[in-house]
This record gives sequence, structure tokens and C-alpha cells, in this order.
Amino acid sequence: MSVVERIFRMAAGGLGPQAIRTRLHGEGTPSPTGSPVWPRRTLEQLLRSDLYKARPRAELAGLVSTEVLDRLDEDAEYGVWWFGRKSTTERAISEPDANGGRRYRKATTTRIRPEEERTAVPVRACLPRGLVDQARAALAANRPTERKRLARGWELRGLLRCSCGWKMTTHTATSRGNGADYHYYLCKQRKERRQACDCEQRAVRAAEAEGRVWAFVAGLLRDPERVRLGIERLVEEDRMRPIRDPEREAEGWVERIAACDRRRGAYQDQQAAGLMTLEELGSKLRELDNTRRAAERELASLKDRRRRAEGIEKDRDALLESMAEMVPEALDGLTGEEKNRVYRMLRLEVAPRPEGYDVSGALCAGATPSG
Repeated sequence: MSVVERIFRMAAGGLGPQAIRTRLHGEGTPSPTGSPVWPRRTLEQLLRSDLYKARPRAELAGLVSTEVLDRLDEDAEYGVWWFGRKSTTERAISEPDANGGRRYRKATTTRIRPEEERTAVPVRACLPRGLVDQARAALAANRPTERKRLARGWELRGLLRCSCGWKMTTHTATSRGNGADYHYYLCKQRKERRQACDCEQRAVRAAEAEGRVWAFVAGLLRDPERVRLGIERLVEEDRMRPIRDPEREAEGWVERIAACDRRRGAYQDQQAAGLMTLEELGSKLRELDNTRRAAERELASLKDRRRRAEGIEKDRDALLESMAEMVPEALDGLTGEEKNRVYRMLRLEVAPRPEGYDVSGALCAGATPSG
């Protein structure tokens, strides 16, 4: 609790989660799991948790039963720990394997239940109510400055990948001298972990990177034949990705769904005949439900892949038509958002290198813009 109180006092003093994690790392205070770097999400959840917000007994009247309320000390304050806050669902996911068959893995989905579906458990409060309220007010006022710059039109947003493997995110720094804004692309890992990060990639000036990449790609877009061949390659790759016999695969998943329904009835008959306990029946039915949901998802995925392939071909025709009608000078008039849309359509990915930028996608593979 001494660490928790220190975190709240730092937040009340105006430090955000990123600054708090940096301070804790510099002091050598490990996270609850023993990691030298506190996850930012853990700090945010801790600062917003009802467990640390002190409430007088009267405020718990609508959260706990009368029987529980009568047992509480009238002069004490309590935090609230929510039992059943999360609902976790397990399901089976089917994936193609290297031998052309299918393999299955388990996946879980977690949702946060609304308060009316949880159970409130009163816990003696350890922090002053005023401290918690002050920390939360400061946290709410500490808005990320990056959100104010979304209107800039970052051309390479979501397309730059750092040499360490992480995606690069946008960053804006404001000069204290003249108040001017300077825009960069920065490794997301380095931005989050700061001194605790071992990534050596320096920040990339947005204007410089965007100008060089666009000059390179615009030159390729002025060649209609190269555009056509690049898009055709994307269409062919998407056609090769699905299984070889989609109709037969669809029939197989439909049969599996029907088999699940038949087995469900058989299990229920066995339980009615006394050959299976209710616990065993529940376990079997949960397995069947997971298998059935996986089959339904695979069947829906097959239909989606067909629609996506048809959509890519339509997009190809529309793109080629627009490129044929567009005069070369019009390319330079595209906005940052429009350029980003073109990049995504061409599945462009850019990686900064000491000698320039590696660009890969529909029109190029491992090419390096010069300049």
C-alpha cells in the first residue's frame, strides 16, 4: 500500500501514467509481477479502481444488501472490490496447418460486466478520499496532446515499422521558445518504455519521411501498367490464400454443425437415462458449443473471403480507372489522408534505414527511395 499511495500522490501532483512509470523505474520499484517496468495499463486501472476510493457506510446502501450493510462500521470508510467484474468465454479457433489440414487452438474473450451484474464487496479503505479524488481529477485533466494533432493528416500513420519490429507511432513536440509544433514518427516501444527501452531507432521527421516516400511512390503511380500488374499480384495472392476447394470446405463445416446438434440430443438422452451426471452433461455441452461456434465462424470466414476477393477486384478496376483518368499533376494535390488511403490500398509498408527507407507493397518489394 505504500507504493500504491505513492502512485496516487504522484498522480495528484500532476504526473500522468507515463511519467509515473518512468519515475518508478528510475527508483527501482518493480511492478506487482516483478517486472522492472510497470505496464501503463496497470497504472491507469489502479488509479481508477473503486477499491481505493473511500466511501462512507451510507454510500454503500445501494451496492450491498441490508444484511451486509448492518455488519459494517458506521464510522469507517470502505472501498469496493467488484466480484464478477469480468466475464471470460473460451472458444476453439480453427487454423490451416503446414500439411494442408486444420489445427485447433483455444482462445478466450473477456468482457467487462456492467455494475448491475457484479457483486460489490466492501473493503476497508486505506487511502484518504481527498487524495484519490485529486489524483483522478488530475488524471482526467491530463489529456494526451497527440489527440489535438489528429487533424494534421499523417500520411504514413500505421505504415512505418521500426527496425526493432515495433510499429512507429506519431509524436508532436512543441517548442518552449516559439511555440512551434514539430512532428515526428517514433518507435511505439521506445515511446512507451523510454529509458527502459533498448531500441536505438531515432525519431523520424514526419515531413522529411513523407516527402521522400511520396516522391518515390508517386513516380511509380505515374506508370499505369505497373499499377495494373501490382494490383493483379494482390488479387492473385488473395485468391491463393483460401483453401483449394472452398465449396467442399463449406460443406464440411455445415456437416460439423449438424453433427454438434445431433450429439447434443444424444448427450441429453444419456443424462435423462442416468448414464451421465449433470456436471458431465454441462461439460460436454460446453465443448459442443465451442466446436459449433468455431464451425460457424469458419463458415462465415469462407463467405467473407469470397466477398473480399470480389471486393478487391472491384477496387482494382476502380483504382485503375481513376489512375487512367488522373493527370500526373493531380497526384501532387492529394491530401495527407488521401495519400494514406492510397498507401493502404497498395498494402504499403515502410521501414526507416540509415541509407533511406525500405518500401514494400503492391508496386514495389524492398525498394529504397533515394534522396
